[in-house]
Amino acid sequence: MQKPAEVHVFMWLADLFKERGWANPHLVHLETGISAAELLQLLEINRDLVEVVFVNHRAGPVEGTRIRPGDRVALVPPGVPGPHRALLGFKNT
Repeated sequence: MQKPAEVHVFMWLADLFKERGWANPHLVHLETGISAAELLQLLEINRDLVEVVFVNHRAGPVEGTRIRPGDRVALVPPGVPGPHRALLGFKNT
């Protein structure tokens, strides 16, 4: 059996997970790789609530980022302050 993807969330997305009774990180069992956009649909998270997706510590846009079983994923909402954006590696997105 494949290892589940770990989905970590921050700020108000963490509140959303808490409201749903989900752990943070939330484990998502995937049969195959999916796009970050498909992950958001699977989790019923509005696309507008996620600015950047980290997969295994690498930042990328929701569009075009792939997630595979066993990946560590972080969903970052819009509104992260400027200095933190630079430290996280997505200052210019």
